[in-house]
Amino acid sequence: MEIKSATFVISNTDFRKCPQGNLPEYAFIGRSNVGKSSLINMLTRKPKLAMTSSTPGKTMLINHFLVNEQWYLVDLPGYGFARRGGDDRERLRKIIEDYILGREQMTNLFLLIDSRHAPMEIDLQFIEWLGENGVPFSIVFTKADKLGFQRLNANVKAYLEKLSEQWEELPPYFITSSEKKTGRDEILNYIDQINKSLKT
Repeated sequence: MEIKSATFVISNTDFRKCPQGNLPEYAFIGRSNVGKSSLINMLTRKPKLAMTSSTPGKTMLINHFLVNEQWYLVDLPGYGFARRGGDDRERLRKIIEDYILGREQMTNLFLLIDSRHAPMEIDLQFIEWLGENGVPFSIVFTKADKLGFQRLNANVKAYLEKLSEQWEELPPYFITSSEKKTGRDEILNYIDQINKSLKT
C-alpha cells in the first residue's frame, strides 16, 4: 500500500465524538516514550503529522488521521507514565479503555513495545486485558536500530516466549525502526490485507 494522503481530522477525549461513518480504524498505543509519534510519522512519511516529544506522556487525546480517504490511523494516549497523578492516570485509563471497547470501527490495535527492554509487567498486563476482552491486536517492536542484530533477536524471542506462557496462538508482530524505515511496508501491507478482507 502506498500512502498518498494523511490528514489530521479531530482530537478529543470521548470515543462517541470520533468521526462518524464506518471507515476502519487502526489504533496505535504503547507506554509513554515508546516511539509512537515517530512511528506514525514514518508510516505516513509526514514528519510532523503526529507530535513528537522527548517528554513522555504528551498525548492526552484520541487523535484521528484520515489516510488515503479510506481508513483512519488513530493515535491513542500512552499508558503507564509514572509521574502522572492518580486522577490523570485514571482519566487516561478511561479514555483508552472506552475507545478500545466502545469504538465499533476500531479494526486492529497496534501495541508498541520498546525492543530494547525485557518484557515489562505493565505491557504484559495490558496484553492480558486485550485478550480477556477479545480485542484484535498486533505487536510492534520499536527502536530496532538501537540494538545489534543478535541482541534484538534475543529480546524479541524472550518477549514471544513470555507471551507463549499465556497464549496458545501469538498475535502478529512487526519489528520497526522509525529512523531506518524498517517495518513500514510490512505494517502497511498488513493494514491493506485487512481492508481488502473487509470488502469481500
